[in-house]
Amino acid sequence: MMKKHRRATVADLLAEKGKRQLTMLRVTSLEEADAAEKAGIDIVSVPPSLLGPVFREIAPTLFAIPGLEYGDHVSAEDYLRAAFAALKAGGDAVYCAASLQTIRRMRDEGIPVCGHLGLIPSKATWTGGFRAVGKTAASAAEIWRQTKALEEAGAFAAEIEVVPGDVAAAISSNTSMLMISMGAGSGCDAQYLFADDVLGANRDHYPRHAKVYRNFAAEHDRLQRERIAAFTEFAEDVRTGAYPEKRHNVGIDEAELKVFLDRLRSETGNS
Repeated sequence: MMKKHRRATVADLLAEKGKRQLTMLRVTSLEEADAAEKAGIDIVSVPPSLLGPVFREIAPTLFAIPGLEYGDHVSAEDYLRAAFAALKAGGDAVYCAASLQTIRRMRDEGIPVCGHLGLIPSKATWTGGFRAVGKTAASAAEIWRQTKALEEAGAFAAEIEVVPGDVAAAISSNTSMLMISMGAGSGCDAQYLFADDVLGANRDHYPRHAKVYRNFAAEHDRLQRERIAAFTEFAEDVRTGAYPEKRHNVGIDEAELKVFLDRLRSETGNS
């Protein structure tokens, strides 16, 4: 098992393949990153903007994979430039669903890349929309073909999303890549969920593979009610003169105040 006194490397993660299930969360705030660090999560997916010195101060051992979102970049050089920036900011690898040529270009520069297989949201129109992929022999074979191509391009890992567990397990056992399951069963190398789903922060439909552990949506509603109440009380205090009170104000020595007021009257002519 990896020691958590230091941040894991790509080699460390690959050494865990077939030994235990790693844990991975999508986090989008420093608070979530801090919680993931303290909870002993192995890997986090993050927006590149979250990275930086503060992130690394609160999450020194999290293996962070910033996502190079499909469509935000165009050419392989654009992706390469963004990848270097993400690594410089504290990332350990990058997620990329762009072409094999782009992934190969980054790997040639030594950048660890995590690809995507199965249901790929940015390309879901090619597989019938937001639904499971790999439920027929032909579809499963296509995922296997894409797996081999991704591996050949140099990706060290791949998220495999909403694929039958038996299919994902068979593929995982026949590739050297770290296979990260999002709704693809327990036969892969890591289990991946979004923090919003784990925390119950969503108000819309939860995906079938999500497991909700808390009800943050209700807590957010409660906090919003308290926020409105506090703002309402503040406005009423201002209208009635209840705020500010003497204790909220900065004082001045009476002699100093008299000198100032005398000077003000002499300059303005007002008594």
